[in-house]
Amino acid sequence: MPTLKGKTVFITGGSRGIGLAIALKCARDGANVTIAAKTAKPHPKLEGTIYTSVKEIEAAGGQGLACQVDIRDEDMVADAVAKTVDKFGGIDILINNASAISLTPTLQTEMKRYDLMHSVNTRGTFMVSKACIPYLMKSENPHVLNISPPLNMEAKWFGPHVAYTMAKFGMSMCVLGMAEEFKKQGLAFNALWPRTTIATAAIKNLLGGETAMCGSRKPDIMADAAHIILTRDAKAHSGNFYIDDEVLASEGIKDLSAYAVDPEATLLPDFFVDPV
Repeated sequence: MPTLKGKTVFITGGSRGIGLAIALKCARDGANVTIAAKTAKPHPKLEGTIYTSVKEIEAAGGQGLACQVDIRDEDMVADAVAKTVDKFGGIDILINNASAISLTPTLQTEMKRYDLMHSVNTRGTFMVSKACIPYLMKSENPHVLNISPPLNMEAKWFGPHVAYTMAKFGMSMCVLGMAEEFKKQGLAFNALWPRTTIATAAIKNLLGGETAMCGSRKPDIMADAAHIILTRDAKAHSGNFYIDDEVLASEGIKDLSAYAVDPEATLLPDFFVDPV
């Protein structure tokens, strides 16, 4: 089986949810993982901190580094990248997972929320990628994976929350552009997005609490799909907009019942993709 043993993975927003699930999947291979996220102290509504995440990473068999980072701050990003390189010797994989969300229509979207989403999602992804690329270019199999949707330019994905959609699609446009820009250097830039909602704090707090959670899949499905992508040959697999169940199916994994939070519940489709 392909492995990430000894690889260094830099993950933004990895203190909980999908980011943490991917971190732990990499750690079980024996990878080094930097958690670059904001939460350093326990939050009443959000589980996990950068420090609890590192403890879980090390318990899973990896080495961890906790870096408190607001990815809107260029100096904090540069410092986290420098600390990662100093401790682990380089960077092989970047996961752009950090994201801000506000599912509001135009007139209900405050400009501070608009600015937050675009600063974190689009600008943050661009800036962290820019900071990591010089080190990724020294890796034998460098991967950048953005947790962002396929660029489905249909009005139905824009109408309900145009500001959020633009911000998430900005992350995906980074994939489209950077995959082409760095093709000759052999850097892989790909996106990964779930078919269904994933049981995270965002789903619980924004989409209907326990009902929405029951209709979701566990973050493990994204972690398993990410692992498949990250162990592929970067030169041969770049510029793709992957969907989690399609990635697993490509490896012969078609029974996804184990990923359901509630196997009896009807799965809820995520934004930007059509249910199958």
